[in-house]
This record gives sequence, C-alpha cells and structure tokens, in this order.
Amino acid sequence: MPASDPSSSLLALRGAMLSWNGDPFERGDAAMAFDSDAVVAMRGGRILHAGPAAGVLRGLPAGTRVERLPRDSLMMPGFVDCHVHYPQLPVIGSYGARLLDWLDRYTFPAEAAFADPRVARRVARDYLDENLRQGITTAAVFCTVHPGSVDALMREAARRSLRLIAGKVLMDRHAPRALRDTAKRGYDESKALIARWHGRGRLGYAITPRYAVTSSPAQLEAAGALWREHPDCWVQSHVSENADEIAWVRRLYPRARDYVDVYVRHGLAGRRAIYGHGIHLREREWRAFAASGTAIAHCPTSNLFLGSGFFRWDRAKRRDRPVRVGLATDVGGGTTLSFLRTMGEAYKVAQGAGWAMPAAQAFWLATQGGARALDLDGAIGNLAPGLEADLVVLDLASTPFIAQRMASVRDIGEALFVQMTLGDDRAVRQTWIAGRKACDRDDAGAPPQARRR
Repeated sequence: MPASDPSSSLLALRGAMLSWNGDPFERGDAAMAFDSDAVVAMRGGRILHAGPAAGVLRGLPAGTRVERLPRDSLMMPGFVDCHVHYPQLPVIGSYGARLLDWLDRYTFPAEAAFADPRVARRVARDYLDENLRQGITTAAVFCTVHPGSVDALMREAARRSLRLIAGKVLMDRHAPRALRDTAKRGYDESKALIARWHGRGRLGYAITPRYAVTSSPAQLEAAGALWREHPDCWVQSHVSENADEIAWVRRLYPRARDYVDVYVRHGLAGRRAIYGHGIHLREREWRAFAASGTAIAHCPTSNLFLGSGFFRWDRAKRRDRPVRVGLATDVGGGTTLSFLRTMGEAYKVAQGAGWAMPAAQAFWLATQGGARALDLDGAIGNLAPGLEADLVVLDLASTPFIAQRMASVRDIGEALFVQMTLGDDRAVRQTWIAGRKACDRDDAGAPPQARRR
C-alpha cells in the first residue's frame, strides 16, 4: 500500500473485545473470548496483535498510535451477511405476500430497472454505504441478470476495499422476458465477469442460478460446468424456502430424489456453495449437504416476513452430521440490514422451532460462523493475528433504555443478549475495513463515501 494510506501504518485500538476460540454450538459460552481491556493492532490491512492490553502494548514499537475507544464500546469481528439481494433495496418493506407472489409483484419489476447502469450504480452505492453503517464488512450478494449490475457493485466495493462475493443471476425461464438470459449467454457472461472481477483485491465471484425453478436443466448444467472450470469461485442459490416452491421443483425435476438432489446432480453442491433458507429440508437432504460441505444461509427476517416457516436448528446441528450455517439479512424479502435486529429475529425463529439460542451462538453465526459458511474463516470472522482487519465497534449503551438495562447485566453473554434483543443500527459506533475506519457514527453519522456524494 502507498505510504499515504493510513492502513499502511501501525494503528492500535484499545477497549473491550469479543473474539472466538471455538464454536459455541459445540462448546457453549466457553467459545467466547472476552477481554474487558484489550488491544487490536493493525497494519497493511491485517491484524498484527489482538489480546489483553497489558501483553499487546508491551510488544508494540515506541510511538505506536493507540486509539482508546469511548466508554461502553466493544470491539468484535465485522458482521458477515451470507445471502442478500442488493437490487431489492428499493422494495424492502413492501406489503407482504408469499414468496412466489412477492417475486412477481416486487422483485422482478425492481430488478428490471437495473438494465439502466445509472440505477445499478446508485443502488450499489446506497447498499454498500448502508452496509458500512450497519457494521457489515463481508457479504454474499445476488445481483440481477444484467452484467452491469455486477460491474456497478464490484466497482463500488473495490473503492471501499470491501471483501465481497457477488454474481449475475442466471435465469432462463419462469420469469419476465426482459429478465431472462439463456444457458449459453448466462455461461458466457458469467465467465467474462469472473475474468474481470474474481480475485481482484478482496472481491470474489459467485456463480448464481437464482433457483431451480427459474433455471432450466441446461442452465444448471452450464453453471456446474463453470464451477468445475473455476473451482475457487462460489456458488449461491436458494433451496427449500416455501412449500409451493418445493412442489414446483418436484414437478420440474421428476427424476430428482428431492430439491437438494437437483443441485447435486448438476454439480452445484460442495464447499463454497451456499444456499439460502433450507427451512423444509428432509433428513436425506441434510445429510447430502453435510457430506458435501455445502452451507446454508439462515434468513430469519425474510422467513418471518414472507411466512415461509421456522428454520430447524436441531436438524442443522445434529452432532453426527452438522451442516455449516451462516446468518443473512436476505434483503429485500428480509426487512433490515441491521445484524442486531437480524440476530434478535433469529432467536425468535429458533424459539418457534423449539431451540433456545443463546447470544454466543447468534453472534458467532453473524461473524465466524458466516465466515466458515463462506469458506473464509482463514481470512475473516475473528480478531486474531494474520486475519484481515475488518471489525465493528458496538456501543453497548446506545440508547437510554439499553443503558439502564445494561446496568444490571452479570456477564458478557447477558450483555450480548441485551444487544441482540433491544439493539439496532444505533449501536454500531464504528466500522473498520482492512484496518481503516470506514464509518463512524459520531462523525456526521455517515461513511465518507456518503458524505462526498
């Protein structure tokens, strides 16, 4: 990095810190590593040291700038959104219908507007600026069928040095004509986008068939072939979200054993494949995902908003065949980009299905669990030496109401549970991207990119 880049110099943050030393689905609260007085030292976009202040400070060179965070702050890994549709930002909060009606009434008309590059550029800026405000430092994003929708998002993400995974939607049937490609055109356009963006900076490409209904067998076969040619890319799609959708897939693919088998048959299951929802999976499907390393993105606000059902944690995390799961906003079927609110809704969804989700599990899903689901836990998702310096600083007393509740908490688990049940975007004090402060709530309330426009 050039010497003028602030992330190229050594900088340390001091305050309370939450990191991970295990999976709370296996170790419970013991998986949390909490230090009330810690230091995270960063240089060149990576974490050099992270741990108790007394030890880290002794090892820092004389004159290192140490920024002490305000009272009631908590440093933690940045949030990882495993499944989101940025073109649907303009229709978030539209009057609800069930999934298939919602697609026809809101999603497809909104996505048709992305034929205009100016629309794509504007929404990409708005979406990424809001991510920074919400503490989302990595996301796996669906674009539209238009290659320009990918170009716009990737270009804006590169300007912000974000780690982002995104792809052009593949959709050659059961959609408006203006939003359809063909198996060949989808393959060719995706291949060109991979060459243009995959591995550029912190960007990655996801081969993105929308779902088995809107992609023909020929298109799914082409998507599988593309992944075999580019195995370091990702695959993202949807599975088992809605009962009507599942029945439709069964009619379209009568030879497949079930919904998951459709993707397996076309070479679209495996590590770096992540599927949204998975609400109604059967045991054979869970086993297929576990055996292949395929991950699920849990989308609680969308599942509640569209009445799709309750995700079954008891099935996802069976000890004999656990499936990797990350947390996701699924905007615009999802109703917020706030990860605190998303965690709160995940708790309610889990309760509805008979699973009591402690804060350790929810916060892990939002950070390291999401990184694992995306096969990025060697790069992000924790605060540890060698990892990329993406972190969020929470204000644990962001409102008077939360402050009075925090006065009586007994431990970090209870403090985090208060945040995920009562907190929202106001609790995100700072967002750091690759060792650079990208958003500060107390500095005009907007990221620099938003203020410049």
